[in-house]
Amino acid sequence: MTQKQLGEILGFLGKTSDVRMAQYETEARTPKHDLVKEMAGIFNISTHALTVPDIDTYTGLMHTLFALEDMYGLKIGEIDGEICLRLDKSDYSTYTSMFDMFHAWQEQAAKLEHGEITKEEYDQWRYKYPELVTSKHWAKVPSQAVSDMLMEEFQKIEKEEKKTAKKKKQK
Repeated sequence: MTQKQLGEILGFLGKTSDVRMAQYETEARTPKHDLVKEMAGIFNISTHALTVPDIDTYTGLMHTLFALEDMYGLKIGEIDGEICLRLDKSDYSTYTSMFDMFHAWQEQAAKLEHGEITKEEYDQWRYKYPELVTSKHWAKVPSQAVSDMLMEEFQKIEKEEKKTAKKKKQK
């Protein structure tokens, strides 16, 4: 369904239908709750899936975790009968960046648990993150579009190199 089609179903007419939906999608405008309920009904989903989650509620926290699953590959699992969250290794660039960040956090949590730092020092580390991280290994990850473009160019180069190597073998 296009933004225009959705807008028309919701009662927006003409050119305003897709413009209004685009404004909601980019958060330039915020739809009223009745409109969010109507959209949720159209897609047969919860209104919580269409709004910015309120992490002060358990439901909002769950929708935040769902978003982290979609955006960063955070996965839910079970280890030794306990529910755990883990990083998905199948997306290597996200995994390595997030692993380093999680590792820095885990180091501080372990220091707190072993009495090497106080709760106040731990809180300061969290509140000032990433300023106080001493083991910064991560780098900015290129956008998917840039990554796709680079991969396409590398594949072209590789293809040309194979052609050249094949021609040399034939001589």
